[in-house]
Amino acid sequence: MATVITMPRLSDTMTEGTVATWLKKVGDKIKEGDILAEIETDKATMEFESFNAGTLLHIGIEAGQSAPVDSLLAIIGNEGEDISSLLAGGSSPKAETTSPVAEEKPAVVTTPTADLPAGVKVVTMPRLSDTMTTGTVATWLKKVGDVVKEGDILAEIETDKATMEFESFNAGTLLYIGIEEGGSAPVDSILAILGPAGTDVSGVVANFKVGSAVEAPKTEEVKAEVSTPAATTPVANASGRIFASPLAKKIAQEKGINLSQVAGSGENGRITKADVENFVPGTASVSEVAQAVTQATAAVAAVKPFVPAGEVFQEEIKNSQMRKVIAKRLSESKFTAPHYYLTIELDMDNAIASRNMINGLPETKVSFNDMVIKASAMALKKHPQVNSQWKDEATIINHHVNIGVAVAVEDGLVVPVLKFTDQMSLTQIGASVKDMAGRAKSKKIQPAEMEGSTFTISNLGMFGIQSFTSIINQPNSAILSVGAIVEKPVVKNGQIVVGNTMTVTLACDHRTVDGATGAQFLQTFKAFMENPVTMLA
Repeated sequence: MATVITMPRLSDTMTEGTVATWLKKVGDKIKEGDILAEIETDKATMEFESFNAGTLLHIGIEAGQSAPVDSLLAIIGNEGEDISSLLAGGSSPKAETTSPVAEEKPAVVTTPTADLPAGVKVVTMPRLSDTMTTGTVATWLKKVGDVVKEGDILAEIETDKATMEFESFNAGTLLYIGIEEGGSAPVDSILAILGPAGTDVSGVVANFKVGSAVEAPKTEEVKAEVSTPAATTPVANASGRIFASPLAKKIAQEKGINLSQVAGSGENGRITKADVENFVPGTASVSEVAQAVTQATAAVAAVKPFVPAGEVFQEEIKNSQMRKVIAKRLSESKFTAPHYYLTIELDMDNAIASRNMINGLPETKVSFNDMVIKASAMALKKHPQVNSQWKDEATIINHHVNIGVAVAVEDGLVVPVLKFTDQMSLTQIGASVKDMAGRAKSKKIQPAEMEGSTFTISNLGMFGIQSFTSIINQPNSAILSVGAIVEKPVVKNGQIVVGNTMTVTLACDHRTVDGATGAQFLQTFKAFMENPVTMLA
């Protein structure tokens, strides 16, 4: 019997979806678990798998088209089965396959054919998170004139939460770039135009009405004339500056790489992110070393008494979209939520012994951070007032525990969320944190995985920081700051002995968490950490 597949609701705020790509065609055999299509939601592009087996008998929404949630997406059944009754008005409404993309959230503008030259596709600034209103193009990985294949990465786009790769769902030649590197624009502004090589798209650009791009910041660099399309050595202007993308400069600065030694593969020898990441420092020849030593010796011999002759040097770095949002949200939190701080010192001797024992098991590894997360989750179940959020009319008490774990990334800070943390074991917590932190740093984490936290943990112990305070990650009511484990003299049973301690500080919103409540939470947390066996019960 044929089964009707409808447009799924892939996020809590999704009202319609766009079929980015069909991975199956009518007549194909479908197995349970096969990926049918890639669907653009209001938050991300996600793979949609089939929960049914059979033959794909009908496609209701073509690639590039949008339809409301629950519209007819496809029909799967037995080969040759009559589905005319379903198409005539079965259990699900049929999506209009010729309807244009909804105007509110277009990913690719598909105006009637008469309005666009044949084969031309307008790509707009995507909405890559539920709170994103503008985006910044960090890096273009393609340039005008390049041939783009379906699935190629067009650009890296900074949202309010992360820098994410944006791939093309269409093939063609890149005819126009609407937002230059470093430029910002509202969601749905024209980002690029793809189509057949040589197509005149000036009319399309002039008639495009959704959003307006913000010009990229002016730069003082003057491009040098280069006759070849790609250089094998870095290209500098008259002032000696090296041409490199903003992202390439950031990565080079973090890795301590001298850009003058990096060969640029971009247009006119411009250094790209890939050039920096693939750079392998060369080895100087004996003659080069000898020449350098000779020059240094001569310079020392000729040195004159030191006279201060420095010059003031400043560098202006454009704030990324993520940095702007971090500044805005933390300022709002600090100046609207009355923060107070509670600090407690933990005896970590039993935790160290327990961790050594656990990690002695085959294929098992947990960190102290995993233990902190587990202890916090269990303490929150006993003190739900700390697991709350403030609203003007009421205080929301969360009886589920979703812990956000602050992760430092290239452009700032993101907070992946462990859903239902209290139900996870130590090893599950460790594996989940490692996976999400890795994907956050490589820009592969999805926006939905950074939403819904009820409590946050920030750990700087691995950097040797013994004690610090954090700003609450709203709408949470509290955040726990975790310091390093320190070996020092402590008093036990009236004797001074060597012990291991760790300091944690709980920042609370006084509107929802009173001092006594916060203190009781820390006492429970301390009991779990100092007796880890109680977390395994």
